[in-house]
Amino acid sequence: MSTDTRSPGTETKGAIELTLAMVLSGTLGVFVVESGASPFNVVFFRCLFGTAALGLYCLVRGFFKNHGFTPKKLGLAALGGAFIVFNWAFLFESYETTSISVATVVYHTQPFYVMLLGALLFRDKLTAAKFGWLGVAFIGLILVAGVSASDLTGSGDSAYLKGLGFALLAALFYGISTVVTKRVTGVRPHLVALVQVVLGIFLLLPFTDLGDMKGTGADWGWLVGLGLIHTCVMYVLMYSSYQKLPTPKIAVLAFVYPAVAMLMDWAVYGHSVSLLQALGIPLIVAASLGSNLGWSFGRRTPPAQEATAPAQESTAAAGTSPATPKAEISTGGTR
Repeated sequence: MSTDTRSPGTETKGAIELTLAMVLSGTLGVFVVESGASPFNVVFFRCLFGTAALGLYCLVRGFFKNHGFTPKKLGLAALGGAFIVFNWAFLFESYETTSISVATVVYHTQPFYVMLLGALLFRDKLTAAKFGWLGVAFIGLILVAGVSASDLTGSGDSAYLKGLGFALLAALFYGISTVVTKRVTGVRPHLVALVQVVLGIFLLLPFTDLGDMKGTGADWGWLVGLGLIHTCVMYVLMYSSYQKLPTPKIAVLAFVYPAVAMLMDWAVYGHSVSLLQALGIPLIVAASLGSNLGWSFGRRTPPAQEATAPAQESTAAAGTSPATPKAEISTGGTR
């Protein structure tokens, strides 16, 4: 039986930090769209400015001393980073043909990719309840996607279907990165994130059209913001909060991100979800919480069986999730 020694004041501070991080994450889509750059250009400059900001933070905090990296850990961090940076590119691509709201909610199916990949690659146990929550999430996904019969027969909006595919592919890449990066133990998550954004610069350079950036003007501010705010400040807040909060609170607060993203999409672009799509959102939320926290249908797992978020394990996504053997809490990978 585990004992939680966190003080109420510590948990309150952690809750404020994670809420702020999720609010910032919810504004990510607006920064991406308003930059006016192509998805690969956006990710490239996010990595470039993020490297500068996060690297300076790690240097000032002295994180490079006793960093804990071994060749194997560095390789795993880099492998996870390869999936993370392309996950961002696919997610940002989906914003253009669906909407920030739909893409964000569809993207929140990533905990189930993590669950299935863990079962396939590492023989993690899949319970009947988890399969049940997977079914609930799938129903919610169908409703949120708003796919009609005409879409499936090819007479509908093929670009919209393509956008949904990009969001699902982004979620899959996030899941793979989570499974890989959770095995990088004993290293500060800030350093893992730094390795990944540094790698992103080199991986995305061949896909980046620097000529398209001529005449960007004031829109450079949006790209700088993605690196400074959504890659440095947001990560620092998240990693700090994970050390102060139990898993259930992290799981609940993670959904501030899609809520803010949908609000921003409506406030800035006038996009809103239909009634049918709105019915799917609570299904995905309930399925994610149920799967993450070990709920069974009709009763909840006793508190003593719930895991606590560790201080050092993370994945380096904009919505990075702490990982424990019993829980995968997704904060919505960014996104």
